[in-house]
Amino acid sequence: MNDIVPLFGFTTTPLELISFVLSVITVALNIRQTHWAWLFSILSSALYALVFVESRLYGDAGLQLVFIAVSVWGWYQWLRGGQAHGALQVTRLSAAGWLKSGLMWLVGFGVLSLFLKSYTDTDVPYMDGFLTAGSLLGQLLLSRKKLENWHVWILVDILYVSLYMYKHLTLTAILYALFVIMAALGLRAWNSSAAPVAAAS
Repeated sequence: MNDIVPLFGFTTTPLELISFVLSVITVALNIRQTHWAWLFSILSSALYALVFVESRLYGDAGLQLVFIAVSVWGWYQWLRGGQAHGALQVTRLSAAGWLKSGLMWLVGFGVLSLFLKSYTDTDVPYMDGFLTAGSLLGQLLLSRKKLENWHVWILVDILYVSLYMYKHLTLTAILYALFVIMAALGLRAWNSSAAPVAAAS
């Protein structure tokens, strides 16, 4: 699965290619608010964990394992996390929710960067830590159907494009460029159905 395969002028592996396809399906289903997105999220995360280990992106590899756990929780939330254990509806973060999210990202960045720099051989501990923490925040917000998850993903995905180009993961860089566009579409689609800000968000 790690054999080099030429594709449209660059190289990839069957593992990266399969992960690519599953990830696109995941985001497309997220935009449509289809709960089966979480199944594809679990599958793509498991495969991408292997891809990232090969590239020494250990923060991203570990993040995929967290994504699997969060995806199981998110699947339940979308189906039973709403009022009276019904389906969850799209809502917006309050000012307090924005502040809490920003602090979570900052703390996650600090802890992960320190860990990656001290205990792994990654050559990009700060970028890996920053984007890993941001991705985890985005996934948590997505799990609770917070509209702002798309804002987080747009920023994170733009930065991931440059990181993956640096790591010669060209197909994955293209994937994340596509994710930027899809996240913008997701923001637009969810915006029309988002409920007013809740005080406790």
